Amino acid sequence: MATPRVQFTLMFLLMFSIVLQPIVLLEVQANDLDQDSSYLQFVYNATESPSEEVYDYIVVGGGTAGCPLATTLSANYSVLLLERGGVALNDPNVLLEENALANNLPTDDINSPGQTFTSEDGVPNVRGRVLGGTSMINGGIYSRADEDFYNESGIEWNMSIVKSAYEWVEEAIVTQTDQINSWQTSVKTALLQSGIRPYNGLTLEHLQGTKIFGSIFDRTGRRHGAVELLNKAKKKNLRVVVHATVERVVFASNTSLGLSAIGVVYHDTNGNPHVARIREKGEIILSAGTLGSPQLLLMSGVGPRSYLSSLNIPIVYDQPFIGQFLIDNPRSLVTITPPFPLDDIGSRVVGITKSFYIEPVSGTAPFSSPVSPILFPDPYPPLNLTVLSIYEKISRPLSTGFLRLASPTNASLSPIVRFNYYNDTRDLSQCANAVRAIGKMLRTPVMEQYKFMDQHGQRYFQFVGQALPQNLFDDEAMREFCHNTLSSFNHYHGGCLAQKVVDSHLKVIGINALRVVDFSTFVVSPGTNPQATIMMFGRYIGVKILEERKTN
Repeated sequence: MATPRVQFTLMFLLMFSIVLQPIVLLEVQANDLDQDSSYLQFVYNATESPSEEVYDYIVVGGGTAGCPLATTLSANYSVLLLERGGVALNDPNVLLEENALANNLPTDDINSPGQTFTSEDGVPNVRGRVLGGTSMINGGIYSRADEDFYNESGIEWNMSIVKSAYEWVEEAIVTQTDQINSWQTSVKTALLQSGIRPYNGLTLEHLQGTKIFGSIFDRTGRRHGAVELLNKAKKKNLRVVVHATVERVVFASNTSLGLSAIGVVYHDTNGNPHVARIREKGEIILSAGTLGSPQLLLMSGVGPRSYLSSLNIPIVYDQPFIGQFLIDNPRSLVTITPPFPLDDIGSRVVGITKSFYIEPVSGTAPFSSPVSPILFPDPYPPLNLTVLSIYEKISRPLSTGFLRLASPTNASLSPIVRFNYYNDTRDLSQCANAVRAIGKMLRTPVMEQYKFMDQHGQRYFQFVGQALPQNLFDDEAMREFCHNTLSSFNHYHGGCLAQKVVDSHLKVIGINALRVVDFSTFVVSPGTNPQATIMMFGRYIGVKILEERKTN
């Protein structure tokens, strides 16, 4: 029986494919850069930073939200963008979709684009640690948020600006094509034949039924992550610093203004400290992600009083909800290998229902590496194997968890996380329904071609990992399958929720000049895949801040 770790490892090879490659930032001339990497003209290693500096805005986290946010603010103001990771400019395993099943797993070296962690639930996971964030290590899926997300978010939205913010992102890095490979075509047909209708064609909108979505992989299979949105920045106003690990936010208090954020302290790879401060009317904006932003607030003395006291962290502001209400959308998958050669790669189709989403992925898993015995027990195939997977994602899990610090002083360590998957049994029932839907898909006529035939003429699927239960109406078997195949879609969110930690404008409640703009503020994961909305979100809040400054 496959363990959750085996299932995750297969998913990780399919979706994340990360290798260790040293990042060296060189001084280059503009004419040495191609269009996609012109942002390197204002990217520096933290070791090159002065000991003290001043900006209008400091954005902590050069990821999926931080890149578009910093770019937008640079139109009128000086901006410092701090990223703890490096640059994956020339890493083919990150940039090329054809390498989606490369033979490498991530490491925890400072140069690896991803940092792995395992929650206390025992489920392995990964967080981005590279300029561009998780948009540089994900499956590339681009699909906008569902309407319910905006109504439930607790964030104030101007839908006209939302629309233009999406379009701002899409014109730069998103590819739309209805030309899909054979596995995607088969799954699209199976979704429709099994009742997930109507067919909505190629669209970026979130519509119930079956559709083809956009991708940040172009037609040649090259990734265009959030990092390329930096190309839109006003160069003279933006300084991007990589390998810069922020240790804490600096605060000041007076009787007239109250408590305000005034700067940050970060260190470079040599351990040298640097201080960056903001000018009057400026802001510190945390875009360090679901784990990084609450972690930094806690380390800075903003969080539950009793918890901070237990770690001897000086209390700056008592905020009981920081690090609480963490949610991860649990995921199960069914994987088969076909009876014929198939060189399909990627993911372009999704089935959308009210309670769950279904997405197919395909690629080639290499077996000439130490990864092989993790995926299969000996003897494992000494060859490359095509794997075809169908994932399910619960749209609105009700189970919530929390995070706490692994160290009160070392920001390089990922916090300790518990998501409490299936703690609310309604989530388990939704998973069973989603897996049952996959089972129905596998019984449609179009899927017959993916079956093998035994010596008695009986046709069967060759499952990789745990086989789907035969009886789709056996609720206990379905729930057991969900437990045994539990893994993560890496869409975890919460920890700095809107209306609990930040207000409807993302300003930290009770503290001036401090915002959180990232996935940690979301009550729910938007749509089938969040990256489109997170990139839009960075652009959106940047535009709103510019409007605020202009009005004031």
